[in-house]
Amino acid sequence: MEASEMQQHFEGGRASYKESKRGGWTTFPFIIGSMMALSIAVGGWASNLIVFLITEFHVKSISATKISNVVLACSSLFPIAGAIIADSFFGSFPVVSIFAFVSLLGTIMFTLIATIQSFTPSRCAIGSSTCESPSNLQYAVLYMTLTLASMGSGGTRFTIATMGAEQFDKPKDQSAFFSWYYLTLYVANVISFTAIIYVQDNIGWGLGFGICAIANAIGLAALVLGKRFYRRVKPKGSPFKSIARVVVAAIRKRKTSATFGSHEDYYFGTTGNYMLKYLEDRVPTKRSFRFLNRAALKTESDRKSDGSYARSWRLCTMEEVEDLKNLLTIIPVWSTGIFLSTSIGVFNSLTILQALTMDRHLGPNFKIPAASFLVFNLLATAISIFVIDCLILPTWQNLTHRPITPLRRIGIGHFINIIALVGSALIETRRLHVAQTHEVLEGSIVPMSASWLVLPLAVLGISEGFHFPGTVALYYQEFPEALKSTSTAMVSLLIGIGLFLSTIVTDLIDRTTRWLPDNINNGRLDCVFWTLVVIATVNFGYFLICARFFKYQNVEDREDLDDGTSGLPQ
Repeated sequence: MEASEMQQHFEGGRASYKESKRGGWTTFPFIIGSMMALSIAVGGWASNLIVFLITEFHVKSISATKISNVVLACSSLFPIAGAIIADSFFGSFPVVSIFAFVSLLGTIMFTLIATIQSFTPSRCAIGSSTCESPSNLQYAVLYMTLTLASMGSGGTRFTIATMGAEQFDKPKDQSAFFSWYYLTLYVANVISFTAIIYVQDNIGWGLGFGICAIANAIGLAALVLGKRFYRRVKPKGSPFKSIARVVVAAIRKRKTSATFGSHEDYYFGTTGNYMLKYLEDRVPTKRSFRFLNRAALKTESDRKSDGSYARSWRLCTMEEVEDLKNLLTIIPVWSTGIFLSTSIGVFNSLTILQALTMDRHLGPNFKIPAASFLVFNLLATAISIFVIDCLILPTWQNLTHRPITPLRRIGIGHFINIIALVGSALIETRRLHVAQTHEVLEGSIVPMSASWLVLPLAVLGISEGFHFPGTVALYYQEFPEALKSTSTAMVSLLIGIGLFLSTIVTDLIDRTTRWLPDNINNGRLDCVFWTLVVIATVNFGYFLICARFFKYQNVEDREDLDDGTSGLPQ
């Protein structure tokens, strides 16, 4: 096997990037343009969903937050399915195209619900006890719409990022694309959280959702127009099959005696000297998950009559074994992001409810929509990413001659997230005091400016500016090459699980305490925020423990990352 072919096998079992001359920066405007339009469409319906459910379907405020979190959680879990399908069967472009069309159907359904009166209950004053409940048919149409929209957004959001990275050969170009991807995502969300929400709240839901449908159609068209320029990386079957094979083979050989010593005892397949050079020093010294090494241990029963080895569910390559070990190594660090996402999910939902009860006027004639306050979180995130990448990281590297590692960046984000939650708890304490002092009636506005909510939202945005890019970088760096699409989608998976947990936390608090009544002026939202502070603090401690024992598996980066510092996550 030629050296280049060996490297191709090592780099994930997927078709070589160099087998096609297509790709490169020619594809950039099509992919980024499509990403911009699709993100505007998704943000347009997702960002104002709580208000839509309360005003148009007469859903109670706490119930609306639960439904919204479940929908957003599903939207965050679908990328895993999209990534698996892309990696295993069809590739990125067909998957993104299909799910973009599904997303279009969802936005069209939203438009129909908002414009056809029979799809929603009769109008009434928010919070009135005489409001008509939605019929079973109306609920069915609503849930079908939410399913289509969440499937469409989930199937495109992260797979299109992998598709964009596939267009480039050099890591520098891939890194530049990811930076543009993040910037595009946040700019699109800012547009959704401001312009589209303003149209929905002040002109009409039908027009607002109609704009989302048009944006979705433009995004799908832009994606298809660039089809002839895209580099199409051919999948080589499900990478999860090899993971299952390692587990099965290790279990079947559990009684086989092994010294776990020389690399000559193990099967390397056809990876040749290139893979052998990568692994030969690691097999005898790497002690974690040594039981799995049995899956690659050569035995006489694995040998065929011609002397070669049969690859079955009894024998795997060391590359496959190492891939599974890498996944198992990163799971503890990955799990710390779940409770981080849980606190963020509850934080965002309750912030919208707070804004609905506060003075949102900006001047005598302009009233900021409640959901638009989340734009301050997005702006802070986008600005902080720019400042971190262009100022903080270069300065740190010039002073220490070492880069800030992904784990350190994530850890800083965890700490700042706690500060944001403390700020929200203090502001809510003040809001409740003002409400009680002025004896605010149900449905009335607390005489306190909603601009107070901007500060914790901005701090939360700074937190996300640290931990979100750091998390994506860590997964993309540490995941096996055959699971690159899944690596970016793992961020979405932990967000989805976190949002599901946020719904469970909200429901648990609602059932066991009186902190979350429909009229939050009579509740104790401050206690909810302090509960989140406790959860986030414990989770931060858990992260520090996981990070302390985490070892980077990327051989090329190990020299820079393993600097021997104690205590701090590397």
